[in-house]
Order: sequence, then structure tokens, then C-alpha cells
Amino acid sequence: MILTLRDEKKEFDAPVSIEDIAKGISEGLGRAAICGMVDGKLVDLSYVVDHDADVRIITMHDEEAKRVYNHTCAHVLAQAVKAIFPTAKLAIGPAIENGFYYDFDFKTAPTADDLDKIEAEMKKIIKANLPMKREEVSREEALKLMGGFDETYKVELISDIPEGEAISLYRQGDFVDLCAGPHLKSTGIIKAFKLISITGAYWRGNEKNKMLTRIYGIAFDKKADLEAYLTKLEEAKKRDHNKLGRELGYFMTSDIIGQGLPLLMPKGAKIVQILQRFVEDEEERRGYMLTKTPYMAKSDLYKISGHWDHYRDKMFILGDPDDEQEAMALRPMTCPFQYQIYNNGLKSYRDLPVRFAETATLFRKEASGEMHGLIRVRQFTLADGHTICTADQIDSEFKRALEMSYYFLDCVGLREDVTFRFSKWDPNNTEKYINDPEAWEATQNMMRNILDNLGLKYVEADDEAAFYGPKLDVQAKNVHGKEDTIITIQIDFASAARFGMTYIDENGQKATPYIIHRSSIGCYERTLAMLIEKYAGAMPVWLSPVQAKVISLTERNVDAVKELTEKLQRAGVRAEMDIRNEKVQRKVRDAQVEKIPYMLVLGDRDIEKGVVSVRDGRAENSVTEMTADDFIALIRKKFDEKK
Repeated sequence: MILTLRDEKKEFDAPVSIEDIAKGISEGLGRAAICGMVDGKLVDLSYVVDHDADVRIITMHDEEAKRVYNHTCAHVLAQAVKAIFPTAKLAIGPAIENGFYYDFDFKTAPTADDLDKIEAEMKKIIKANLPMKREEVSREEALKLMGGFDETYKVELISDIPEGEAISLYRQGDFVDLCAGPHLKSTGIIKAFKLISITGAYWRGNEKNKMLTRIYGIAFDKKADLEAYLTKLEEAKKRDHNKLGRELGYFMTSDIIGQGLPLLMPKGAKIVQILQRFVEDEEERRGYMLTKTPYMAKSDLYKISGHWDHYRDKMFILGDPDDEQEAMALRPMTCPFQYQIYNNGLKSYRDLPVRFAETATLFRKEASGEMHGLIRVRQFTLADGHTICTADQIDSEFKRALEMSYYFLDCVGLREDVTFRFSKWDPNNTEKYINDPEAWEATQNMMRNILDNLGLKYVEADDEAAFYGPKLDVQAKNVHGKEDTIITIQIDFASAARFGMTYIDENGQKATPYIIHRSSIGCYERTLAMLIEKYAGAMPVWLSPVQAKVISLTERNVDAVKELTEKLQRAGVRAEMDIRNEKVQRKVRDAQVEKIPYMLVLGDRDIEKGVVSVRDGRAENSVTEMTADDFIALIRKKFDEKK
């Protein structure tokens, strides 16, 4: 038997385990080995190789080892929960990018206060250094075992495993779980972990299923790394827009209004207004024509577009959905409305491309467990737009849309934080997508060529496309590492034909155009959330809802402060005044807590000299004397530069 270990070939006379292979190379590698990889498949240390194969020994220096480490932590969590809550039912417990989680069905769900108790039980299991033993069993044995434990979710998972596929269990002490593995050799290898949150999650991610309890954790092989991560986590919590945005008065929610329906307060509304005006003006400069379309439409429109068949579960339906005359829906997007505007009059190839843009209030029925602050909501405002063009114009118009998004991302400071995802369809999910494999293949190849010609670095993702075509998703992570789409550009191969959209080509014949869907800066609410987190609430000067706080030194200076504040406001500076009978140090500190960029202190001496003392709220001990006109010029410069 010949085994290829990296670039070296070794001959073995008999089958050999991964652990023995590692020990045979060196004692150090034997101690460091976490698992193995045989012909590209991760396996336990106990796995016996009995054929010619490529073999890798995986240690904690390898990314694969972290997944195995975290996965074993998930099993330790499950064992601890079952010890404390014997009636809890097990669902799934995978490793994830930043740790692990396990979903449970509790009779009475634990709270965050119970996490310490669960952690203590996990530490006992780790200290016991229980071996992780893999067993392969028949379907009947697995069903009998899990059925005997009344583990209904495991029974469902077993039933879904295809006939002929191996079924494996892992035992640690008296605890047994259904799992494909691999795992650590024993629980004692885990060095440092922490349970960090408890949330709700639907079984199998489907809102029609039962809501389970999900417990999240993180794990490291060094205690110092765990402590560093927890410090980072605390910093992230301080930046969390859901906390900080409320504290700074950007937004709020109300139970009597409803979940996923945030209220933008004056400061948050001002930032969105600044962005919206900026985006609409820039879109106009780039050749987009503004539209204004209804918030709702008859079901007829959505039946033509395909939303009624492929997206209805995400829509708010008004009236009886089965009544052809009465059924209406709040719009989840503007595209079919703008198609009607395009169809109002015959178009020539000379008229194309036609570019429509709209600041659109949209409505989507997000699951209650998915909503979060301003990032995922049920009503939102999108910088939406569509380009109707010829096949020859697809490349240039796609690039044009991407360049505009680059510009907006640069202006708000998010360009360096984004990644790109090429989102494709899943041919096995015909309920979700228009079932036209040839069109999908052609359109996906078209988009891939465009992205490659642009030199864009991207990842490909199946089952993430729109139901009518592939997408380029511009992705960003929040402070907790959760990734969301903030901007999208899509190529639509289906809608133009569905809506009878045509143009007269160079030969005088009717032709069907292509459609590019794009969101220039995405959803304003989500963008606001990302900005709050990026800048910890201290917005760039051009975006700050309040750019200057004018502060009186004494009561004698109140009239001068009022006069200066009015002058700044007339000049377009977003200024407020603080004329409270408080010490100036208190007023300055309060303005800094509000994250206001500049504090203008006005005293007797300043008034006599015709200047103001300008304090930079983002710099230590930075005070400059300047005239009001010079300060106005500074703010205008900041706005024009948009840095």
C-alpha cells in the first residue's frame, strides 16, 4: 500500500490509522494531530487507511482543524444541555465560521442566565477527557436508537439520509449523537471556550417549522486567544448599531407598531435624507431618469412578473389571495412597475439604454427570527433602478452600474469593507426559480465573463440568485461577523419577454431587450446600520446629522450664540446651540458623547475679536480660532470632498 504524504510516498505493509501515520512521522506531529484528510475527505485520527491514497495530517495550524475543534465543542454543549435539561430534544449542532452552535427544543427554554450553568457542565465533560468514538450503524439501528431516546429531530434527519449512504454515530461517555464527523480524539483536547448568546431559530431555517432555541459558542486552542476574542467582542457590542443607534437617537422601535418596522428619529432620518439627496442627484448626472410608482398593485402584475409564483411567501398580501378581482400586494420591489413605464410608447434601438431610478419604499415579509435592528426589516427604502438595454450594451451598462456603486461606497467609506458574491441558481429548486436551464446557463456565463473581464475577485454561491437571473452581491459584515448583502446588480433574462417589452432594432425588427437590476447604495436603513457600526456613531462630517454645537461660555453670550447658530443654519451648516446654565466643560463633554464633530465655544473675548473657538470633537485638545465664515467654508469643503 502506497500513501502519498505531501510530496513524499511511503509504503505500508498493512492498513494503518491516521494517528499511527502521524506518530510514525514524529512524536511531535503525533501529539499535534487533530484529524486526517484522505483523498480530500476529512477523517478521524482512528480512521484506518487500507488502500493507496493521498494523506494529510491536520493540525491546529490548518483551517480544517478549527472546524473539527468547534464541531466537537458543539457535541460537548449538547451533552451538557442533556445533563441539565433531560427533556430537551437535539436538533443540529454544526461548526460555523466564528465558532459553533446547537439547536434544541426545550419544554421551557433557558435564558442567558443559564449559560453559566451549561458552561460549568461542559467543563466537567472536558475535564473527564471522554473519548469520541465513531460507530457506523444501519438505518434501522439508528432509527431504533434515536426513536428510543425520543429524539424526533434526529429521526427526521435519519429518514432523509439517502439509501445506501453510511450512517454514523459518535459516543462520548453515555451521550450519543447522530453525526458524520470527524471529531477530536477526546473531549479533553478542548482548551478554551465560551458560550456567547442564546437566540431563536426555525427548524431547518423554515419559518413554517417550529422555533427552536439556538445556543452559540466560540472555542480556541489557547486561552489567550479566547481572551483576545472576548475583548474584541466587547468592542463589537459597543459598536452594535442596534444598541448604539438607539443610544444616539438614530432610531427606535415600538411594540405597538410591530417587529421589523423601525422608526427613524430626527438624527437617523437626517442621515438618510442626506444620502438620498446625494444619490438621486448623482444618479441623474449619470443618466438615470427618476420614476415614482405605487406602493401596491393587483395580483395581475405579480403573476406576470413571476413574484406570485416564486416570491409570494415574502409578500404582504392585501385581501383574499384567491380572489382574482380583490387580491393586491404591497410591492417587494419596483421592477414590474418600471417595466410598465418602459412599455408606454414604442422604443427604437437609438433610445436604448433606458435607465430608470427610484427611491422606493418596499415591503418584505421577513421571518420574525431573522429581523435585526436596521439590517433586516419588513419595510425599507431602496435606491432602486433598472437599465433596459440591448445585448451589446450589457457589458458597458453592468460596468457603469458597478462603477457608480464603487463611487458611493468610497464616499461613505465602506469600499474597503466589502466582498463580492456571484449568486447562481439551484437547478433542483424549481419552486424558487424560473425553470429554464438553458437561459440560466447562458446568463450565468455572461455574468461570469463580465466579472472576469473586470478583474473582480468574487466567490460563487449556488441557490442565492434572484428567481429571474443571477446576481453580483456586494457583501458586508456587521460587527458580529454576520454577512449581509448591501448592494446588488442582476442580469434578468426573463422579465422583458414576460412583460412584452420590445424595441425596434437596426433592421427594423422587433427585439427583446435585456434588463439590469441594480441598487446603487442599497437599502438606506441597512447602509445606516453599517455606517453606525463602522464609525462607532461618529459619522464623517459631511454625513453628521449635527455638524456643530454652538456653546455659550456665560449667560452674557446667549444672544451671540443664537445669532451665530442662525447664521450657520442659513449657510447650510447643521448646527445646534447649547445655552444651558452649565459649565462649558460639561457642555463640551455632552457634545462629544453625542459624537458631534465640532464644538464652537463663544465667550466675551471671542465676540470682541469676531471669532469663535472651534474644538475638534474627534481630536484631543484641538482648539482653533477662526471666523464664522472660515468655519462655514471648512464645512462646505468637507461636504464637497465627502471623505
